[in-house]
Amino acid sequence: MTEELVFYTNPMSRGRIARWMLEEIGQPYRTEYLTFGETMKAPEYLAVNPMGKVPAIRHGDTIVTECAAICAYLAETFPEKALAPRPDERARYYRWMFFAAGPLESAVTMKALGFEIPKERLRMAGCGGFGDVMNTLEKAVSASTYVAGERFTAADVYVGSHIAWGLGFGSIEKRQAFIDYFGRIKEREAYKRANALDDEAIKTMQAA
Repeated sequence: MTEELVFYTNPMSRGRIARWMLEEIGQPYRTEYLTFGETMKAPEYLAVNPMGKVPAIRHGDTIVTECAAICAYLAETFPEKALAPRPDERARYYRWMFFAAGPLESAVTMKALGFEIPKERLRMAGCGGFGDVMNTLEKAVSASTYVAGERFTAADVYVGSHIAWGLGFGSIEKRQAFIDYFGRIKEREAYKRANALDDEAIKTMQAA
């Protein structure tokens, strides 16, 4: 029997990234919705993720947290969907997935919170300056159709989600390269299904 796949999330969180990935792999899964500061911090969920944050998945006895790790795990666990990298795609796949998880996430978060790294201390910050991050991200999505090459992979779910969020909320610059790249991935059926499920979940939670 196939091991149960459980998805812990809140529809107004980074869980939307994992939801998209789950819809891409097309495997049945059960969703458990958690609330900020309440069920996310309850002992039952802290046993899943001691950080008390979402998303997380449980696949049988295996627990995976962190969006990039969830995307990579699901891609490799369900290889029939061809979302994991081929040998010639691995370098770019891992490079840009970890770039988005590290420098991009850090730079965007600091900017949103109003933190600016003094120029004389930029070398101390792993993410460097915001402008450098934007320039590097632009190169990542401009070199080929998708971030790992000419084929859609799990790296596009992760990098693409950051760009989608950033364009929607103004946390990244509206460069044409970002708009064009997002335009290439937003028509995927899995992306549409994931958004519809989370949007409906928001309505349900707000009405409760």
